[in-house]
Amino acid sequence: MDKERILSKFDELEGYLEELEKVKPKEYEEYQSSIKDKRACERLLQISIETVIDICNILVSDLRLGLPSDEEEVFKKLKDKKVINKEIEKILSGMKGMRNILVHKYRAVNDELIFETISEKISDFEIFKEEILRFIK
Repeated sequence: MDKERILSKFDELEGYLEELEKVKPKEYEEYQSSIKDKRACERLLQISIETVIDICNILVSDLRLGLPSDEEEVFKKLKDKKVINKEIEKILSGMKGMRNILVHKYRAVNDELIFETISEKISDFEIFKEEILRFIK
């Protein structure tokens, strides 16, 4: 397993999350009124989630779990191999959905949902990191 590559991706993720913490407004009204802050937060959230998905793909490849048909299957393969638990699989699925909204705008981006995510659910990234580090040790 390419632990160095995974750890490098975690360093990358930490950088994005630190930037997000610096640009994130404290109040929703402030977030909503600043296009620049909104777009910066959206982009940093998007690339943070993409980094998490990259880590998952590295693990699936390194563990030779087979070629997944989609990202949901990546998470399922990791859960089945006991790399992550059911809770993490659900978190990852939610992250993927958020990333798809941000990237593909399947529906209009909901400012309240994005602000809630960057304010209250940012710890999901740390939960994921702890689970993966536990596995690779």
